[in-house]
Amino acid sequence: MGDRVESNLEAGQDHREISTLEKIPPETETTASSDPDAVIMGEAQLILAEKRTALAVLRSGIAVFVLPLSVFSFLIAFSKQYQVADVLHLFVLVLAVCLGLVGLGAYLVIRSIMRMHHYDLMISSIKKKHSRISEFLA
Repeated sequence: MGDRVESNLEAGQDHREISTLEKIPPETETTASSDPDAVIMGEAQLILAEKRTALAVLRSGIAVFVLPLSVFSFLIAFSKQYQVADVLHLFVLVLAVCLGLVGLGAYLVIRSIMRMHHYDLMISSIKKKHSRISEFLA
C-alpha cells in the first residue's frame, strides 16, 4: 500500500491540492500603506538613518584628515636622528602620502557636511508638509 501511495505522488496523481488563495488568511486593512502617518514616520526614520551615516563619514574624514598631523609630529620629534637630504626620497614619499590623506579627509568632511545639509532640508520639508509629525522630529 505504501509503495502505491508513493508511486501516485511521484506521478503527480495527488488530487488533494489546495489552491494558494485558500492557504492565505484574509488580511485586515492595517497595513503601513493605509496609514499615511506611518509612511511619513518611516520616511523620516530613513532620512535620519542616512544622516547618522553621514555623521559617521564625517568622523572618519576627520580621523583621516588628522593622521598626517601625527606623522609629521613623529618626523619632527625624531628630526635629530636623520638629515633630510639623506632621506629625501623617503621624505617626498611620506609627504605625498600625507597630502593624499589630507585630500581624502577633506573630501570626506566636505561631502558629509553637504549630505547632512541636504538631509536637514528634507526633514524640514517633511515638517512643513505634515504639521502633526513635526513635533516628533527635532
